[in-house]
Amino acid sequence: MRLAGVTGVVEPTVFGTLGRNRLRRNARAVWLRFRRDLPRRLRSDEIALVVFAGLVGIAAGLLVVAMVGASKFLHLSFFATHKGDVSGAALVDPLRAVAIPVLGGLLMGVLGVVLARRRRGSVVDPIEANALHGGRLSLRDSLILVAQTLISNGFGASVGMEAGYTQGGAAFASKIGRLLQVRRGDLRVLVGCGAAGAIAAAFDAPLTGAFYAFELIIATYTVAMLAPVVVASLCAIGVTRLFLTPMPFQVDITAPLTGQDYALVMVMGALCAGLGILLMRGVSVAEYLFRQSRLPLALRPAAGGLMVGLLALLTPTVLSSGHSALHVGFAADYTAAFLVTVILLKSVASAVSIGSGFRGGLFFASLFIGAMFGKLMALAWTAGFGIPAASTVFAVVGMSAMATAVVGGPLTMALLALETTGSLPLTVAVLAASVISSITVRRTFGYSFATWRFHLRGEAIRSAADIGWVRDLAVGRMMRRDVRTVAEGTSLEGFRRTFPLGANQRAVLVDGQGRYAGLVLVSEAYGADLEIGTIAELARNQKDVLLPSMNIREAAALFAASQSEELAVVDSRETLQVIGLLTEQFALRRYNAELDRQSRDLTGG
Repeated sequence: MRLAGVTGVVEPTVFGTLGRNRLRRNARAVWLRFRRDLPRRLRSDEIALVVFAGLVGIAAGLLVVAMVGASKFLHLSFFATHKGDVSGAALVDPLRAVAIPVLGGLLMGVLGVVLARRRRGSVVDPIEANALHGGRLSLRDSLILVAQTLISNGFGASVGMEAGYTQGGAAFASKIGRLLQVRRGDLRVLVGCGAAGAIAAAFDAPLTGAFYAFELIIATYTVAMLAPVVVASLCAIGVTRLFLTPMPFQVDITAPLTGQDYALVMVMGALCAGLGILLMRGVSVAEYLFRQSRLPLALRPAAGGLMVGLLALLTPTVLSSGHSALHVGFAADYTAAFLVTVILLKSVASAVSIGSGFRGGLFFASLFIGAMFGKLMALAWTAGFGIPAASTVFAVVGMSAMATAVVGGPLTMALLALETTGSLPLTVAVLAASVISSITVRRTFGYSFATWRFHLRGEAIRSAADIGWVRDLAVGRMMRRDVRTVAEGTSLEGFRRTFPLGANQRAVLVDGQGRYAGLVLVSEAYGADLEIGTIAELARNQKDVLLPSMNIREAAALFAASQSEELAVVDSRETLQVIGLLTEQFALRRYNAELDRQSRDLTGG
């Protein structure tokens, strides 16, 4: 600090620096207090959660607008078609149709190598996040997946971008929720809000987005969840309508559907379920064939792109997701032979695209294939039974039933039909077909496309219902570590001196290498005959041990099978080093307490 002459006046800049530092400290204190108090306010004020859900919806809408704009720009630049509508184009330059997907595959292969070197594993999607991780997603990994989806779709691979929409929207919601330190149940709802906003924006359908979240991402519905999810959907649509023009399907029904029409509806529901199962298994077969090939991992997407490009020489409908092809197909009068060809080629192209390493989903592919299958069934119904069937009407029915089989969510698909066509009679038919499709898939296959992928990875996830808390409630977190062991060669008198009656219920026996050898009831040791050789003769549960990674359900099953009230916890079954003890009473008490908490969160208590 410098002084001005003999007056001793401190320079004004020093006071300014001190003031700024004090202001920064005060601002930081206010921010820390805000972050500390906000989770409590969110728990007690539903309006706050709704406000943040609206922000999530806005972000999801902006993401959809950005991805749609980027996709159209890539299509227009690479394929040089009218307005960038690739799949619905009458003609695509053959060289571009083949070369562009190959280039996209090479780019995906390079990205795959880079990510593998950085040890980026599989990306957690919203369903898995809500089922196992309490709504926690990595924003960085999700943005990488969004970029990969955009590249795949933009270069013509036969994949949809809905998976990228929902991944990005849900990841942003998860990031916001974790920054605000919201409780587990609220974080799962916010993830649902992100997915709801993304789907609502993609289809300009708020109810569809909301029920997509309820049926597929949150896997339940409560009154407390309604406001944030619906607000997120409406905010997302509000954003997209500022930049995009919605393209609803125009379906006019002048007369109500008859009983003969509903007979075809029910048949289509079952047939679309079978077609959806074939499509999902086809992806698995394609992945298996690419793994068994001698192609390097980096070149597999390029090979897949080459196959898609060759199929595009037959019809451009196999390129990209198929949005424009679906709109063109609704108004077109296709022959049965052409419809069969399109359904087969689109199915193969989608399976090859995903199986070779492109990123994306089957949401819109299932809509397109189902719509073309519905038109085909209408032609077959009319030709076979002489009963007129409106091809456009049954295209909507097939679209929804097929999407239900692959994606799941019969109510979601019924509401999509209602919001895109505005026809209530058609929605009733769609709901009937979707329910039949859903039941058929559940009874014969048991998975949607997302849960089928989890099954192939070894995850037993059938929905987004929260089972992660069961896994989090692991033996290693519940056991007590103050374990007293005794050598199995100890005499009965020595054991009694070490373990007075009433001090412990059980003692843990170990061998000479410190490995688990069994449990001894202290009461049995005091009631035993003094003539026994060592305490090892009283050992029980020599093979029944818990591992720290076991969850509460696995532990409860072992307690029941061993008929023991307390078991030892070892580090592994190979080394058998004792690290703790767990009682059945304590484990069940923790389980019931957590179950009660989850129930309160679910009901908004």
